[in-house]
Amino acid sequence: MAKPSWQPPAWAFGVVWTPLYASIAWASGRALVRSQGREHCALAASLGVNLALNAAWNVLFFRRRSTAAGVVGTVLLDVSNAELIRRTARADAVAGAVLVPYAAWCAFATALNSDIAYRNRRARR
Repeated sequence: MAKPSWQPPAWAFGVVWTPLYASIAWASGRALVRSQGREHCALAASLGVNLALNAAWNVLFFRRRSTAAGVVGTVLLDVSNAELIRRTARADAVAGAVLVPYAAWCAFATALNSDIAYRNRRARR
């Protein structure tokens, strides 16, 4: 599989994802405790969808070995991240801000996945 020169080394992904998952857990917990009623339910649903999309990308890209499906997955995750940050920030501004690095890393992943898909689509022609 052709990869861009700007792809981080494999070890970097674990180093980055560990604190990002911790920040998702902390921010989500903080916001869920501070939300009530419909806002609480909507935030919980947004978080559930976001985590499902996060997990789905791994299946699409690695298990199915589909770079194109991975791009679709990361774009959906980016949209979900914006929604999750919006809902989280509505419940607690600090928690919403804590999710911004997660969204930024996912946007980077979208660019990386898109570049890999493009390089490998051209290579198969």
